[in-house]
Amino acid sequence: MAEHVIAGRAIVAGSAEGEALVTTEALSFWGGFDFRTGDIIDKHHPLAGVRATGRILVVPFSKGSSTTTAVLLEAVRAGTAPAAIVTTGVDTFFALASIVSDVMYGKAFPVIALEPADFASLETGMRVSIAPSGVITCYTYFGHRGTEAQSQ
Repeated sequence: MAEHVIAGRAIVAGSAEGEALVTTEALSFWGGFDFRTGDIIDKHHPLAGVRATGRILVVPFSKGSSTTTAVLLEAVRAGTAPAAIVTTGVDTFFALASIVSDVMYGKAFPVIALEPADFASLETGMRVSIAPSGVITCYTYFGHRGTEAQSQ
């Protein structure tokens, strides 16, 4: 097993651990994410049909509008939200969803911003641990080759 550490910027601080689900394409949560199941349902997205529930969703940024916040809030309420979201910059819609879900449901999720090179080092299937400071520890098992669209 190999380990590497990334110094991310905590937009919304928190701890999370889980399997990374990585995409290089933005995701629209309105019509692209089913909050009832946690599945990505945008048929044009590389992660179509993949379940994000409980995973560390690594996505460069959200696509669309403030409906992203509403859909993520419903996913938190339903227990189908990602465990954390990692992005390439400050995404206000992801941050707002986490902050409001903390106020409404007592369940915030970490939102971490990374530099592009660090973002590019993440692969689907890696085991990822996020600290409240924004530090991300990634564990890669020998022989592992992540792909963008691994299914559930």
